[in-house]
Amino acid sequence: MKNILFAAALMLAAHVNVAAQQHDHSACDGDSIDPMKEAILNEVTVQGLTGLQRISEAASPYTVISPRELHSMPATNLVDAISHTPGLSQISTGSGISKPVIRGLGYNRVVVVDQGIRQESQQWGDEHGLEVSTEGVHSVEILKGPASLMYGSDAIGGVMILHPERPLDPQTMQVRMGGEYQSCSQLRDYTVGFAGNVKAGSVGNFVWNAHYTDKTADEYRNHADGKVENSWFSERDVQGMLGLQGTWGHTWLRLSNVILTPGIVGEEDAFQRIIHTKVVSDNMWPLLGGQLKATIGYQRNYRREFEEGEAELDMRLNTVNYDLKYTLPTLFTGQEIQIGAGGMWQQNRNHGEEQLIPDYHLFDFGIFLTATHRIGRFNISGGLRYDVRSIGDDHDFSMLDFSVFSATFSSSSLSLGAAYNISDHTNLRLNIARGFRAPTVSELYSNGVHEGSVQYELGNAALKPERNTQIDLGFDHTTHIVSLQASLFLNRISNYIFLQRLAGVVTDGYRTYQYRQGDAILIGGEAGIDVHPWQPLHIQNSFSYVSGRQLHQQADMKWLPMMPAPRWNLTVACQLPDFLRAHLRRTRLTASMEYNLRQSHFLAADDTETATPDYAVVNLSAATDLHLMGHNCIELSVTCQNLFNKVYQSHLSRLKYVDTPDGQGIHAPGRSLCLKARIPIDIHLK
Repeated sequence: MKNILFAAALMLAAHVNVAAQQHDHSACDGDSIDPMKEAILNEVTVQGLTGLQRISEAASPYTVISPRELHSMPATNLVDAISHTPGLSQISTGSGISKPVIRGLGYNRVVVVDQGIRQESQQWGDEHGLEVSTEGVHSVEILKGPASLMYGSDAIGGVMILHPERPLDPQTMQVRMGGEYQSCSQLRDYTVGFAGNVKAGSVGNFVWNAHYTDKTADEYRNHADGKVENSWFSERDVQGMLGLQGTWGHTWLRLSNVILTPGIVGEEDAFQRIIHTKVVSDNMWPLLGGQLKATIGYQRNYRREFEEGEAELDMRLNTVNYDLKYTLPTLFTGQEIQIGAGGMWQQNRNHGEEQLIPDYHLFDFGIFLTATHRIGRFNISGGLRYDVRSIGDDHDFSMLDFSVFSATFSSSSLSLGAAYNISDHTNLRLNIARGFRAPTVSELYSNGVHEGSVQYELGNAALKPERNTQIDLGFDHTTHIVSLQASLFLNRISNYIFLQRLAGVVTDGYRTYQYRQGDAILIGGEAGIDVHPWQPLHIQNSFSYVSGRQLHQQADMKWLPMMPAPRWNLTVACQLPDFLRAHLRRTRLTASMEYNLRQSHFLAADDTETATPDYAVVNLSAATDLHLMGHNCIELSVTCQNLFNKVYQSHLSRLKYVDTPDGQGIHAPGRSLCLKARIPIDIHLK
């Protein structure tokens, strides 16, 4: 079967949806745009593994989610909006909670960078979502594979970089309004924002950006379960940015506060309330012919679980992130060297009767050097990093089910690769990287019930750090008629940590799981083709595959848990000519199908997992830009998700294992009609 899947992948080649995200503030700021201009790889700049570089010169595999793609997709949260990207999946626990999975690796193996710092929000838990609003995120960059050089321990699976909205053009202000409705869960989403960039005398320009979002969803429905009890959620988000910028550099201050309140499916009258607050100082100055970038941030994740009106679980995580990077002056054309240091200080406190993990403090520090150099058609990149992480208890645990502990982990990471530009349209890539991940406090010392994932978890204090080595091989070819890409990888992980069910063990009425580890290997890739024989018409195919296997194990322990099923995506999109005296522009009709193959590779030992049947979901959508009063416009879209009301379960859905009368678990939402509108109003100052 494996050979058949890889053959299919190579025949499909790959599709990468990319955009020159650096300048697109609004989809309504000009005439109709040829979608192929959003797929010219050579013009896309990524932040990536070794600093800013064009994607055509990057040795590591990247995907960029453009602003149009990000904000036009109906979704319940940010990860849900981009989870159809080749190589990216989501672990979901209800419609409001999603976690990113890159090539089969998720949880603390994927680092999410938001507003310039890594998001720290108890991401080890199944029922702990991302707590980042889609509003305020301009575009998303996904780096697949070990990325520890720039982002430290935990990035062995990859990095998801959420690029914030850039300042407007000088002497411009913009008012933004928007709303969304989804029929399946009666989701209502309202947002309003105000941004500007005005002259501030000799110091440069004063910039600001602020918005407020309110999102509410009732219990969703499907044909198998009817109304899914307690699947409701609500979210409120306030974000703001203000600062100065000029020829001397910039200094920006960012603030965000997300309040997420999701019901706990399977637990009557139980819900979570999470408040995630973030303050970030983002600074950049030219220095000695180079560039110095300094970022420091503070985060507070306040998480409570309520049962019968009382907060049984009360966790407060405080994190200080620091990051310092210096780009050296360019000595040779095509060369860039960057040095830096960064890490975080973290402290967790429990204030409830129930406790999943102990109180602890953590200190993380790393130094790195990265370099790129272009020689003819070759672009060589690589670097080295060294990290130290220390963890210790912060409490006398004599009255709790935890032990006094202290641990220190350290390791080096490295990467070396090259991109060869065969021609202006064709690139070949090879990269070898080695990463490191220290065990989390939850993996080492957890001892408690996870209501959201309906299981009792036990840590393992004997766990060793994970270390992985990954080899990536990539190819892409882009013309005005066809866009192809193929990427294959092999990822060897020592001391891979995973949860396994303890056979016959029930604790406080819940199935009991414990963390274990062993050596593992993951292989797979993404492939696809985007054909557009007629300029307005695009026919896109993509295929993703990953197989995760434990080494030297018996049959029921052979496969790693939580591996996404092989997936084929087909999209047919057509852009119609402008009509109604050009008041309706960039009108697009799209039909898409996502087909997930049967996942028969699962961790069968002690009934930890079960197989998942194949399924196909079909969506239809139409979108247009309604232009009124000059350049102002309303972006409108209507989408029918799950057109045929298919009953299905994703292999990565934790609700699959919720106890139900028929023993089949909870299924995904049924058919939903989605309406969306965005209204940007530009104000140009003299």
